[in-house]
Amino acid sequence: MNGLGAPGLGRLAMNQATIPKWTTEEAIAGCARAGYVALGLWRDRITEAGPARLGRLARGAGLQISSLCRGGWFCASDLAGRRARMEDNFRAVEEAAALGALTLVLVCGPAADNDLEAGRRDVADAIAELAEYAASARVPLAIEPLHPLYCGDRSVVVTLAQALQLAASASTGEVGVMLDSYHLWWDPELESGLGAAAGRVLGLQLADWIAPLPDPLNGRGMLGDGTIDLRRFLAGVDATGYRGPIEVEIFNPQVWALDPEETLRLVADRYLEHVA
Repeated sequence: MNGLGAPGLGRLAMNQATIPKWTTEEAIAGCARAGYVALGLWRDRITEAGPARLGRLARGAGLQISSLCRGGWFCASDLAGRRARMEDNFRAVEEAAALGALTLVLVCGPAADNDLEAGRRDVADAIAELAEYAASARVPLAIEPLHPLYCGDRSVVVTLAQALQLAASASTGEVGVMLDSYHLWWDPELESGLGAAAGRVLGLQLADWIAPLPDPLNGRGMLGDGTIDLRRFLAGVDATGYRGPIEVEIFNPQVWALDPEETLRLVADRYLEHVA
C-alpha cells in the first residue's frame, strides 16, 4: 500500500466504470496497490477472464468485489422477451456468486409500451422471482433507484421510497438498495427514506452533480466539483447502519482521459477533502 489505507480511507472503493482504460485484471492490481478496499465490476468487463478467476485474483490482492453491475432491465413487450431477460438475470446471479460479489445491482429498466404502472408491476414480479434464485446462490440483490431523468429509457424506479417498497415486497432472499448520490441527492424525501432504509442498504456509490449538467449519462462530476453535499449524504447513509465499501462511480470523458493511477490518487484526495 502507498498510504491510501490510512484512517479516513478505510472504506474507499472504486467502480470500474471510473477507470475504463484498465482491463479488469489491471483494475484489481491497481486498486490494490493504491490501498482501496474494494472494486465494483461490470458484467461486460468480466467475460474474457471469467468471474471465478477474477474473484480469486481480487481475494488474493486483498480486495472485495463490492458490487456487480448489472442485472435488471426486466420489462419487455411479450412473454418471450421477459423470459429471455430473466434468464440473463439468472446468469448475472451466477456471475456474482462466482466473483464473490457483495451484491448484484439491479437497474430496473424502462417500461414496455410506455406504461409506467405496468412496468413497475412487472419489475416487482420479476424481482420476486429473481430473489428466489439469488437466495439459493446466496447473492444479495440491490435495487438502484435512478434519477428521474432516466425514467424513460433506463429505470421505472426513481426514488428511494419506490426501491424500498420493491425490496420489502420480495418475500425470499436478501433484497435491498444501492444508494448513489448522483441519483438521490435531489429528493426532498431523502431524509425520511434513509430513515426507513435501516437494514436494507447493500451498497453506496458517490459522484457529484455538475450544474448545468453537461451530459445526462456521461456528465457526472468528480467529488467536490458539483453541488452535492457529499459529507452530509454519507452521514445520512451511515445513520442507516451501513458500514460497507463506498464506491466512487463517475461517468465522464474528462475523468476517463486521465491515467487511471492519477484518477485513483485524485479520488482519494477528493474523498478526504469532501467526504470523509
